[in-house]
Amino acid sequence: MTISPNRRFLLKSFATGAPALLASSSVAAPYHLQEAALVPGSIPVSQLPFHYDVNRDIHNLENGYWGVLPRTIAAEYSRQIAMVNRDNSIWARNVLPSGSCLAGGGQEAQAAIARQVGCSPEEIAVTRSGSDALQLLIVNYRLLKAGEAVIYCDLDYDAMIDAMDWLGTHRGAQVVRFAMPEPATTANILQAYHDVLERTPNAKLLLVTQVSNRTGLVTPVKEIVAMARERGVDTVVDVAHGIACLDFKIEDIDADFAGWSVHKWTSAPLGTGAMYIRSSRLKDIDVAYDNHHIPVSKIQARVPAGTINFAAILTIPKAVDFHFAVGAAAKEAHLRALRDGWVDAVADLRNVEICVPADPARYCTITSFRLKGMTTEADALHLQRVLLQKHNVHTVWRGGIAKGPVIRVTPGLYSRPSDIDALVKALQAENSLFI
Repeated sequence: MTISPNRRFLLKSFATGAPALLASSSVAAPYHLQEAALVPGSIPVSQLPFHYDVNRDIHNLENGYWGVLPRTIAAEYSRQIAMVNRDNSIWARNVLPSGSCLAGGGQEAQAAIARQVGCSPEEIAVTRSGSDALQLLIVNYRLLKAGEAVIYCDLDYDAMIDAMDWLGTHRGAQVVRFAMPEPATTANILQAYHDVLERTPNAKLLLVTQVSNRTGLVTPVKEIVAMARERGVDTVVDVAHGIACLDFKIEDIDADFAGWSVHKWTSAPLGTGAMYIRSSRLKDIDVAYDNHHIPVSKIQARVPAGTINFAAILTIPKAVDFHFAVGAAAKEAHLRALRDGWVDAVADLRNVEICVPADPARYCTITSFRLKGMTTEADALHLQRVLLQKHNVHTVWRGGIAKGPVIRVTPGLYSRPSDIDALVKALQAENSLFI
């Protein structure tokens, strides 16, 4: 049986006749799509696949690692690599008479990210990755005293969990871990955070992940932040899979400290991340490794000194322009429609367990699943291999979840109905694999 994208999927994501164009992976991008100016709202989601040069030999539904560069951003990155290589330290030492220099490029990247998330540029520092930003916020949090508690859950990201554990081994903190309820609802998510805060009266720092890299669960961050703040507990918010995937601004989650990867859904080059510190809280994050060559009053002092990928940083403004050319709301709707395309189509397969609730507020593009009888990490790895080797569908298994490992499915901005169709047919064929 051939599965075609459902009506909801087509209406939401590939309107105006685009599905017929997208049926062939060999269709070349029209010239005007390659060269169009990045005017806000100028790129319909139906045209997004034409903006990417990707390997179409495999149905790639593992786009949570980092974002593929659209053609225009890849071209900008190449141009910046050539410039940095040509001008070298003449540019980096800020001596060019034109004023085009390292300092200016860094400020442009900082301003672009601030424009994207709706805050002051002085509240943004560019980092090497989201993990870099979040680990620096966690380990350099100044208000923690020995014996106070730090809290995280099983759905948080490994690198952040490691940093929270580090506070236990190096700062004398009590480390408290809890499991996110599953199946999750808004009510029981909030209850889980309430309960762990209530039974940890000495808590001082809470890690909150907006979109779990493991299951795709979207948490009610603003409510959790408020709940913690009422108890004198600060929060560090991991928005790595939220920024440029969900339509929101930093003020909407009321975070004091947040970090994310600009090389994920903003589609900037690899090696780019961002740190946000509310200006009134800057003093509560220590400078990085005594980085006193930058004034303590600057957020950049919270980032380690060292040579970075200058060309990647210089490409961030173009990536942010592309983000606005599609539009945050349009991107979210498009990615949600791609996700709904396969989840809705396998709803009648009783052996497939979707690991996020049906509530649209609690998911976006990342959605993980389990098959009945899939209980070990070895099982999950086996299914990942079966999907790839037998069905040409690339996914990834994720562990560390209290209830057991999962297969993570993450469509990208360039994904097509044929990619979704391939996954659905694969799950129809393999849903009884472990029973």
